[in-house]
Amino acid sequence: HRLLDDAHSSCPVSRARAPPGHHGEGTRPPLRRAAQAPTERRVAAAWCALALIFGPDQVAVLDNHILGKPGNRENTIGQLLQCSGRKVIFHTGLCLLDSASDKMQVDDVLFEVKFRALNREQIEHYVDADRPYHSAGGFKVESRGITLFEYLRGDDPNALIGLPLIRLTQMLANAGVALP
Repeated sequence: HRLLDDAHSSCPVSRARAPPGHHGEGTRPPLRRAAQAPTERRVAAAWCALALIFGPDQVAVLDNHILGKPGNRENTIGQLLQCSGRKVIFHTGLCLLDSASDKMQVDDVLFEVKFRALNREQIEHYVDADRPYHSAGGFKVESRGITLFEYLRGDDPNALIGLPLIRLTQMLANAGVALP
């Protein structure tokens, strides 16, 4: 992202990556996962004592039930059939760690989507075209997945793809990073 290039010019910024084998599944809230210190965050902090390290994580919630990343074609089709005609809330946890001060900013950015009423044939056609097996919610909104929705609602459209850049910009500003 160009935003991170701009931020990096005034302070090193690094994105923490999930540990190997972690695919965003399970029932731990994304805020807790985003705020926990993965190995990459500790490595980045050791590399540069003045680094800002951020880590996002996301889950989709349908009727108070967390939808995991489906992982394969059949699970993706089943998940999208379950979501057809319904609202799903995405929680994107975001953490920014200032390794110099050890101060951490944490937030949960919400985004609501309403799926169109879709039949199995439409869903199979979409899944075969986009193969969104490892995406929260079982779709890629930045690709053909946009066709699945009646509406999208939220303050930051980037939150739906897993990195709420508007909130990250606010966090970077709070950490003293000068951005345009």
